[in-house]
Amino acid sequence: MGYFEEFIGVNLWTALFTLLNTLTVIFVGTKFLFKPVMKMIAERQKEIDDMYAEADTAKTEALALEDAYKQKLSLATQTGERIVKEAVARGQAREEEILRQANAEASAIMDKAAADIAMEKKKAINDAKDEISELAMAIAEKAVGREISDRDHAVLVDSFIDELGDTL
Repeated sequence: MGYFEEFIGVNLWTALFTLLNTLTVIFVGTKFLFKPVMKMIAERQKEIDDMYAEADTAKTEALALEDAYKQKLSLATQTGERIVKEAVARGQAREEEILRQANAEASAIMDKAAADIAMEKKKAINDAKDEISELAMAIAEKAVGREISDRDHAVLVDSFIDELGDTL
């Protein structure tokens, strides 16, 4: 073997020692370096997975809160619309009531005015009758030359007013 060792330049014991050193380094590296690093990587991966799970949970909760918010907003919008509709209906009812009262008051004023006009007309006619009857009595007394009785006086006044009323 001496010739082989000289030709190749490898000492069998050196190669064996190098192989044992390499195996020892691999074993020690695996035991004290590779396993702790893998453990640290696994822990870090677990933390990342947990963070993703928490993010998913937070996203789910956020979506649930968003849905609840949208429902509350929709309910608030519906309530607002209902309140506005009720206010408009109350306003219209109040408007109709005010118009009805105004029409009733106007009608009452018109009726009172018509009654006042009729009463003033009667009063004017009665005043005119009295004046005319006095004039007619005075004329009749002068024309007849005697005093006229109350009965004759009433007949003359009524006939004169009837003729006067026909001309009006």
